Amino acid sequence: MRAVRVLTTALLAGAATLALAGTGVADTPSASPGGGHDKDKGKAAADAPPTEAGTGFRTAAPFRPGQRATASASTGDYLYWTVPLDSGQRATVKASVTLPEAALRHGASTWRLDVYDGLRRRQPCVYGAQTVTADRAAASVELNCTLRTVRPGAEMWSDDPLPGSYYVRLTVVGLPKEDLGLPVKAAVEADVKDTGGAFGTDGALGTPLVTGAVAQTREGSLRRPEDGWSGGQWSDRWVWTAAGGVLAALAGVLGHSLTRGAGRPRP
Repeated sequence: MRAVRVLTTALLAGAATLALAGTGVADTPSASPGGGHDKDKGKAAADAPPTEAGTGFRTAAPFRPGQRATASASTGDYLYWTVPLDSGQRATVKASVTLPEAALRHGASTWRLDVYDGLRRRQPCVYGAQTVTADRAAASVELNCTLRTVRPGAEMWSDDPLPGSYYVRLTVVGLPKEDLGLPVKAAVEADVKDTGGAFGTDGALGTPLVTGAVAQTREGSLRRPEDGWSGGQWSDRWVWTAAGGVLAALAGVLGHSLTRGAGRPRP
């Protein structure tokens, strides 16, 4: 039994080391060279959420999860933003539109929120109010769309959501012609939840689906997650797998020990 206790201690220590190593690889930020005051100011400006929207996929304004991107526009404009989503993340995209004064409008307006992946495939909403109609007296309209969990990889024939840039498009799809061109204010944001190993799969996408042309001053810092792309590396699935192996080894050692003890002749 002393040998069993020693082996058990060693296996548990090894499992703890493996778990800590996985956490370190996933969470430890890479070292970056120190910069001067000007670099810090430039980085802060690049990290700031956009205050205007693009007019198409190629000019979509980039923002990060947790930021609130805003824009002033005219009713009837197509407004585009882009946000990076990584494997294991489930995003809820929200949009709000501050409408013109009721006295200036001639009737109700219907607004629509669409989300596309890096291949410009429209992604379905798991749930949410993707199309909303605001009556003439309404001061604003709220829309939201919860996407499917982003997968680290998928078959070529599949339309599963993959890591990369996701495009958010907001526009009005129905209103009186007299109301076209009236000024509005729009805002979008993306709340991201990490689903963890419960939604994990094997495999990884070689390159995130990051497409389109964005201003060069922003492309490097805002078109990928702050911690970089995971690429399907360390996740809590590794820890659970290691823990399962340790428990299996302990069960084998314990069973062997009990079998040997049962086979010895009693005095």
